[in-house]
Amino acid sequence: MAKEELNMEEPEIIYIPDEEGNEEEFEVIMKFEVESGQFQGNKYMMVVPVESDDSGEETDEVYAFRYEEDGDDLQLYTIDNEQEWDEVEETFNTLVAEMEQEEQS
Repeated sequence: MAKEELNMEEPEIIYIPDEEGNEEEFEVIMKFEVESGQFQGNKYMMVVPVESDDSGEETDEVYAFRYEEDGDDLQLYTIDNEQEWDEVEETFNTLVAEMEQEEQS
């Protein structure tokens, strides 16, 4: 069992300020780059809130951001363009389907 624990990957946690400036904790569940189309080369991350309460309930909320890295600096951008959102959603759904298919094999 100790080997399994060692092989488990630590989740990547980021902090995003809300409208009032309070930092909220999010777990990065996926990062990807769009490989074709109008938004080719843009990098995106999908995050889920880390629940601070002890209710034990998981949330289905997934947030997407376009991001840029400059050394240790991470800049997040909301996705306001409907075409960009459609591209991100399609890529995310394709990657999730591929992961599920690999797990079933």
